[in-house]
Amino acid sequence: MELLKKIDSPSDLKCFSSSELEKLAAEIRSVIVDVVSKNGGHLASSLGSVELAIAVHYVFDSPNDKIIWDVGHQSYTHKLLTGRQEKFDTIRKHDGLSGFTRRSESPHDAFTTGHSSTSIAAGLGIACAKCLKQESSKVISIIGDGSMTAGLAYEALNQAGDLHKDLIVILNDNDMSIAKNVGALSSFLSRKCSAKRLQTLRYKTGEFLRSLPKIGDDIYKLVKRSEESFMTFVTPGVLFEAFDFEYFGPIDGHRLDHLIDILQNIKELREPVLLHVTTKKGKGYAPAEENPVYFHGVGSFKVATGKCMKPKAPIPTYTNVFGDTMLELAREDKRIVAVTAAMPEGTGLLKFSEKFPDRFFDVGIAEQHGVTFAAGLATEGFKPIVAVYSTFLQRAYDQILHDVCIESLPVIFALDRGGLVGEDGCTHHGVFDFSYLRAMPNMVVMAPRDENELRRMLKTAIDHDGPIACRYPRGSGKGVDMDETITPVPIGKAKILMEGDDLVIFAIGYSVCEACDAAIRLKKESNISATVVDCRFVKPLDTELIVSLAKKIPYIITAEENALQGGFGSAVSEALVDNRVTGFAMERIGIEDAFIEHGVQSILRKNCRVDADGIVRAALRLLPEKPEKPEKPEKKDLAANYMTENKKGA
Repeated sequence: MELLKKIDSPSDLKCFSSSELEKLAAEIRSVIVDVVSKNGGHLASSLGSVELAIAVHYVFDSPNDKIIWDVGHQSYTHKLLTGRQEKFDTIRKHDGLSGFTRRSESPHDAFTTGHSSTSIAAGLGIACAKCLKQESSKVISIIGDGSMTAGLAYEALNQAGDLHKDLIVILNDNDMSIAKNVGALSSFLSRKCSAKRLQTLRYKTGEFLRSLPKIGDDIYKLVKRSEESFMTFVTPGVLFEAFDFEYFGPIDGHRLDHLIDILQNIKELREPVLLHVTTKKGKGYAPAEENPVYFHGVGSFKVATGKCMKPKAPIPTYTNVFGDTMLELAREDKRIVAVTAAMPEGTGLLKFSEKFPDRFFDVGIAEQHGVTFAAGLATEGFKPIVAVYSTFLQRAYDQILHDVCIESLPVIFALDRGGLVGEDGCTHHGVFDFSYLRAMPNMVVMAPRDENELRRMLKTAIDHDGPIACRYPRGSGKGVDMDETITPVPIGKAKILMEGDDLVIFAIGYSVCEACDAAIRLKKESNISATVVDCRFVKPLDTELIVSLAKKIPYIITAEENALQGGFGSAVSEALVDNRVTGFAMERIGIEDAFIEHGVQSILRKNCRVDADGIVRAALRLLPEKPEKPEKPEKKDLAANYMTENKKGA
């Protein structure tokens, strides 16, 4: 890695020859493959954008010029070129580099990213700010073709074309197929037409034509239309021309000489420009080139073969259980349709899409549209299930409230990756859904303690005539037995799993099993006996059971993997206050008022004190000494039978 070691900042690239830049690209690919094979990460997109990142940093002057990488999946080369190569082996590890761009991580990261399609809007805001400050540095927004399915990107393009600010948008197209002859011709034309002398001539000619009395504007428009017609014949840029962008491309995104040539040309322009480059996902690593979907976001793997290093777990993931249950329910109910936002594999709907192609809809990276689209389906008697990661549903808040909940339409939200997600960090943790969904009238919100309960809750959702959300975690289930017949869970009804006199733990979702583990430890280590309740529903709560237990046992803990503000614990405390329960002491276990960084789930849960250890410590704070109580008739102890009951999925 002799060339890469010479780079401490992007300015070091300026003295490299063309041949050295090519060698540098190969070195960078080797480093990315090696590190991602150990840490996991977004491999295919980053390999596809190596030359693009080199060319951008070669031509522009970061951090004076602002470079915005949409989402951040393509930013690994950017990190290596901007002073972070010594820490690159920590990427996505706890306390290591983020897998995305972060303003707090480097001055070269102009904007913090994680969710897609934000780069053009952010870039336009920065460009306008620079104009107000009378600064002449450039703003470059790099966006992938997948991110161009979101309306936000087009809203930004629309305003950028109207404002005529100095903004360069680079569309990294790694999916579109362009014939060689058209691609070669358009590359040649774009590089020549972007040259400074030709752009100056175009501008002066246009000014001259418009100055002609009476006929000037008409002649100018005719000439402009003729030029655009010719360029459109050999390029797909008519859409961007309609937004009043100067369009150039498509350019081969792996030809460094072409990229540098055209970037140097368009650097001289002072108007909205869109450069269209075509790249290959997984470029330079055969397994990723052959299977870019698998290597989009991948765990650790063997470099020689591309095979996953971790053997398949015998216990299915919640995602897989969801996908299999969808197939089972859809065979029985033809009203069931599935909607996803560019995540058929990630949400477990691939089998469904193959078995029921007419009942499967992938709307692209367009969560807002997906929710309203599902609402439309619901008005015609269908049961749309919107399968989406919890973090991405946040983007459709208004559509859930306005288009689904007002008329109480039976749209089902299957929220994968609820709670602490892991290595993707603060932009991807699903820790706000309880809080914002339970505030919506007509919405039902539930979370299963295990995979069998997930199946039952999906059946509950299908049977329910109104909006309903089921939130479940990332990763493997608990290994419980599955009921042969899927029976619904009574809406708003909790279940007592363990009984004790000293403490009551109300828990929801993933936290239920942690609460049971904590109760067993408390009994064994401190002789504290706890009642554990799987509340199942954040809304509606089983208020009757919660109030009755609180009146008997005045020491209360709530446990959830959600923000404490407005979450499940808040709902329980509100229920107690509203029902005038007094004389109780309560601790809420959940995510504090902070964004949680990246790391493996077990470390994050420990650090956030939402695991069994955290619940035990909370119990000992509430009960520093076990209170003495009068003797009572012996109660049935459910602790010993908990695992047996749980195996049955009761």
